[in-house]
Amino acid sequence: MKKNWIVPVYMAFVLVAAQAVGAAQAGPQSSSAAGPGSSANTTAGGATATASPGSVSSTSTTNPAPPAQTSETPQFQPRDPRYKIAASDTFDLTFPLSPEYNQLGVSVQPDGFVTLYGIGDTKVQGLTIPELTETLRQSYGKILHDPIISIVLKDFNKPYFIADGQVGHPGKYDLRADTTLTQAVAIAGGFTEDAKHSQVLLFRRVSDAWVSTQIFDLKKMEAKGDLREDPYLHPGDTLFVPKNRLSKIKAFLPSSSMGAFYPIK
Repeated sequence: MKKNWIVPVYMAFVLVAAQAVGAAQAGPQSSSAAGPGSSANTTAGGATATASPGSVSSTSTTNPAPPAQTSETPQFQPRDPRYKIAASDTFDLTFPLSPEYNQLGVSVQPDGFVTLYGIGDTKVQGLTIPELTETLRQSYGKILHDPIISIVLKDFNKPYFIADGQVGHPGKYDLRADTTLTQAVAIAGGFTEDAKHSQVLLFRRVSDAWVSTQIFDLKKMEAKGDLREDPYLHPGDTLFVPKNRLSKIKAFLPSSSMGAFYPIK
């Protein structure tokens, strides 16, 4: 009789022990607070944070910041760039409250410097009018109290474009108004018979170290009568019209004066 009740008691004891072990393992996982000596991992919005005693570290899955731009990286140019003073430019410098420092017709020397009353030689090349005004205000501020300065450009390098290659009159032309690429070719004398109308190159300086190059099919534009893709030129642009294939082998083709001659009988 004793053996008959030992087995059920033993099975009941094993079952209770198994339940106790399972509850002990599930307790730390369901706890929302991590006590000393424990670690907690949380995930929210693509970010994972891991906390451990005495230290906190986080790892984010967001996109990394873009690399810093250097002088060798093309830069976006301002939409309305201001004119920068160049060599041989002239300007009038006036002081409404201190007329003794007025200078008219100040000419920028080839090295980019000008000589001004009271402050001597000053580098002005490459500065816009607002930048030059602020530079001179700081310089004259050493001898004048809060000087008021007015600068008016009198003579400056006018906007231009350059036409090169197979055009009637290659050269440098003033860019006096909004001018498209096809108009610029016409201004330069039009295409020559050796021109490749379908591959006109437009060079545009993006920065001191970068120049963008675009190819335009003017032959297709003019044939279709659709000039919607005809770009406007920017100051300093250069257009180049290359030679066509026929012009490259023309020197090796027989001329019309070398045709066959048959005597008349």
